[in-house]
Amino acid sequence: MKNIKIEQERLLKVILAPYISEKATFIGEKNNQTVFRVATDATKTEIKAAIELLWQEQKIEVTNVRTINVRGKQKRFGRYVGRRSDWKKAIVDIKAGQELSYTNFSSAEVK
Repeated sequence: MKNIKIEQERLLKVILAPYISEKATFIGEKNNQTVFRVATDATKTEIKAAIELLWQEQKIEVTNVRTINVRGKQKRFGRYVGRRSDWKKAIVDIKAGQELSYTNFSSAEVK
């Protein structure tokens, strides 16, 4: 990927939360991947830079990023029909031998 200068404030808003499910746990153990819920307008380059910024103390290297746009489910509330919001999921490949730790997580300082 190209070295594109992205502001740190933007990068801190890209990653919303880790996404934990049975399938996400399975691919995490098998393929050394982690799944995140990200901003809907985030690009793969921004996601990679955000992961490496947030875990810079552990010197995490991202090798690949895949994104999926998840459509919101349609729900009924009695006679009213509603819809949940669409969201974006990112599957991040971590370099072999490295592991993301959520316990020693420290937020990056904005310069």
